[in-house]
Amino acid sequence: MKKIVVFSGAGISAESGLKTFRDSDGLWENYNVYEVATPEAWQKDPALVLHFYNLRREQVLNATPNEAHQCIPKLEKKYDVSVITQNIDDLHERGGSKNVLHLHGEILKSRSTLTGKIHTMKSPDLNIGDLCEKKAQLRPHIVWFGEEV
Repeated sequence: MKKIVVFSGAGISAESGLKTFRDSDGLWENYNVYEVATPEAWQKDPALVLHFYNLRREQVLNATPNEAHQCIPKLEKKYDVSVITQNIDDLHERGGSKNVLHLHGEILKSRSTLTGKIHTMKSPDLNIGDLCEKKAQLRPHIVWFGEEV
């Protein structure tokens, strides 16, 4: 079976109504990147960081896959398709794609600040006091500016 690799970024999800980081009315319009999307921001004000990602998560949960998301799974009927995305949303999966690699993390997952173990979130919000099994704070499973992919 022939293989196809699809690379996607913010543009595909923008068509579903998700704001991009760099557009003039994008995510940084109301937030300074260094205050919500860096390890230093997490150390300084984790509540603000969690609030920012809770808002983003709400937007993702209210978005629906668009035609582009839905066309990719159709290729899976004839080809071995892998999707590599910079997006942190789950619209590829909800659109039907089976093999998706998220380079920058996944907004619907959290990560232990102690072990790095990834957890599927049980509620739409992540808050101070939400702990992993080792009693360490959970953070968004997102690659922040300054972290390695």
